[in-house]
Amino acid sequence: MNDYLQFLLWPFIACVVLVGIHVYFGLHVIKRGIIFVDLSLAQVAALGMTFSFLLGFELEGDVAYFFSLGSALLGGTIFTFTREIEGKVPQEAIIGIVYAVSTAAAILGVSHAPEGAEHIKHLLVGSILTVTPAMVLKTAITYTLVGAFHYLARDRFLALTLNHSHRPANARLWDFLFYATFAVVVTSSVKMCGVLLVFIFLVVPSVFAALITDSIARRLVWGWLFGLVGSALGLVLSFLLDTPTGATIVCAFGAMLLLFALVRRLR
Repeated sequence: MNDYLQFLLWPFIACVVLVGIHVYFGLHVIKRGIIFVDLSLAQVAALGMTFSFLLGFELEGDVAYFFSLGSALLGGTIFTFTREIEGKVPQEAIIGIVYAVSTAAAILGVSHAPEGAEHIKHLLVGSILTVTPAMVLKTAITYTLVGAFHYLARDRFLALTLNHSHRPANARLWDFLFYATFAVVVTSSVKMCGVLLVFIFLVVPSVFAALITDSIARRLVWGWLFGLVGSALGLVLSFLLDTPTGATIVCAFGAMLLLFALVRRLR
């Protein structure tokens, strides 16, 4: 039993790190009504990783990371400058277009590569079971720096998200900084756990918390609790059933949210 727990320890710590920052960004995403921005940014980051893969660089190397980060920052820039067309075209349309084009470009890029199908699968569900302590620590430091920056500038970021009628001075700059820091987080997350798991960590706990309370602080707490329980459940089920870990965690989050919705409906 101790060997099993030791095997799952670092994947669970990785989930704790991922849940911590993604629930926070999920609150902003839900409030802004741009649910699929995370999925789109993650896919753009994955496209950058695909380019580095085609050029022969290691997926776990620094070059692949900077390819991925550069692509995600480009995506964040697009979303920053398309926010003001909201009155004419919903920004979700732009987000969907970026996602579809990035996905298609990645598929085209690896269509003639010998390991193309395996690469696409890796981008979707990642390989969280193989995380190393060094990778988790590096990611935790990155997320801590992003979290500290958002805490220090929380008045501006919350005003952008919650108060559309009183946007802060230099609103476009702060909006870009929101998407840029979001891109940094998503790039590190995709490298560790894949596009689908990143989306689930961002959206499902935040939706659960939004159904319970309107308080921002309480949403964070409820979202973190949901994410930690769902991660532990998914990891254990994956181990017991011998199923892909990322896909199992995604289904565990979905099942928990469905169960909560049914119980809430019956009360």
